[in-house]
Amino acid sequence: MTTKPSPIPSVWARPQRESDQPVLSRAAIVREAIVMLDAEGVEALSMRKLATRLNAGAASLYRHVATKDELMELAVDEVAAEIHVPSADGPEWRAAVTEAARSFRTTALRHPWLPPVLGQAGLAYLGPNLMSYSERLAALFTAAGFPDPGTAIDAVLSYVIGMSTTEAAWLTTVARSGDSESGLIARLLPAVQQATAPHSHLSQGYAETEEAATTDPAAMRDAKFEAALDIVLDGLSLRLETPGS
Repeated sequence: MTTKPSPIPSVWARPQRESDQPVLSRAAIVREAIVMLDAEGVEALSMRKLATRLNAGAASLYRHVATKDELMELAVDEVAAEIHVPSADGPEWRAAVTEAARSFRTTALRHPWLPPVLGQAGLAYLGPNLMSYSERLAALFTAAGFPDPGTAIDAVLSYVIGMSTTEAAWLTTVARSGDSESGLIARLLPAVQQATAPHSHLSQGYAETEEAATTDPAAMRDAKFEAALDIVLDGLSLRLETPGS
């Protein structure tokens, strides 16, 4: 007997239902979910809490969004619309990719729940905004002459998502501490110094950045992001200069 395939568990793989509640739309649900995610994080989001904030019953939400996973797919795609990718018509691909990477990071830090869930949001990449983002990046790398733009995109996004995940987690820790970023770093320094003392390379590295970390930690994070991004782009430049590599 033939087994019927299970439905694909993604909001992008099924048709949207028509609403018999004009006040409660999928867009309104997603907007409020993003407000909750920004304020409280993924763990605090539930369909029941969201329904209460919208003055609706949970059953009403399920007419528009089948599961919390589907809601996360929609939220990810909604904030992806905030990421800017320059036109592929520009003269300098590296400057354009740098701008796109910076925009991704800015969006990720504005919505600190985003980086960790990108790899867990099912088929989120099928959403229209993420598709548009990927298409614009592909156009940019294709215009630059990369024979395999997908590989270049993977390299840049792997770096940006990884860096943004770490940075967003740190800023969440700062927010929960009730302290300023520089204040929390100053309080952590004795523990950091003790932990790195047996490791000469690490202790030297921390000592060199200690002043910047306690006086202007945001500028230090910016500089670290730019420096490592330059290394990624240096590698891509070499691939572009060496056809067939």
